[in-house]
Amino acid sequence: MQLAVEEWLEDLLAETTTAHTSEAFQRWLNIQSRFHDYSARNSLLISLQCPDATHVAGYRTWQTEFDRQVSEGESAIWIWAPITAKLCPACGEPKSGHDDDCESDGVPYAEWSSQLRSFKPVPVFDVSQTTGEPLPSLETDTYGDASDLVPTLCAAAESLGVDVSLVSPSEWAHGAARGVCEFPQGQRPSVAVRQRSNEADMATTLVHEFAHGLLHANRTSLPERSLREVEAEAVAYLVGRQFGLDVSNSAFYLAAWAGEDAESVLERLNRIRSVTVSILGAIDDSADLA
Repeated sequence: MQLAVEEWLEDLLAETTTAHTSEAFQRWLNIQSRFHDYSARNSLLISLQCPDATHVAGYRTWQTEFDRQVSEGESAIWIWAPITAKLCPACGEPKSGHDDDCESDGVPYAEWSSQLRSFKPVPVFDVSQTTGEPLPSLETDTYGDASDLVPTLCAAAESLGVDVSLVSPSEWAHGAARGVCEFPQGQRPSVAVRQRSNEADMATTLVHEFAHGLLHANRTSLPERSLREVEAEAVAYLVGRQFGLDVSNSAFYLAAWAGEDAESVLERLNRIRSVTVSILGAIDDSADLA
């Protein structure tokens, strides 16, 4: 099994490299690059006002950059935008208040440095509040015959020390996410997965979220999110391969998170292997009891 795991991870690394250079991924990457990278403070403001926000931009930006229109009646998400001004290198004043006798007269205005002066509130909108040309998406679903894998995984959750629930689409409260893993204080990790007809994808989503629950419960020493996603998806890929599912689209998921550091899949081999073995063992035990 350990040899198979290492071989399959090598396959995943090769597939991720290929996915990263594909036309579909480059088109998706081009769109992602047009979205502003918000500060931690603004990210918090966005999540408080629109918890399910995924892609946020200003009213005009949606029109000019993405050919989409904010829907009538939508409420803006308010964030803070920096106000900067070019300041004289000698007296520290902007051009409007600059003294003609200042010693910096010989420094061209174009060479004055910009400095933060204050902040102002500005409205932005999430893609879910707009209509128009669709944004390109990556195909990351798993396919194949999952037979009884979903109920077996749900049964295995107990021995893994994870609570699990399958949630109907009408009751799903996590936007476009297919699954989530939450860590209630003083309790076991809680996994929820949105129900859908593709049971193979539900199964690997469960495994992905189980991996988060087993690997990332220690909230005081978390790796950065991109590495957490690399670990969880690699585990989902391995378990999916074990059950003969088509998990090739995991390469697009990892390409989106790993960026140029796809080698981190192999660098984190021991953690990935350990959790994969734990999940497969729990599945075997649950299947024996069924």
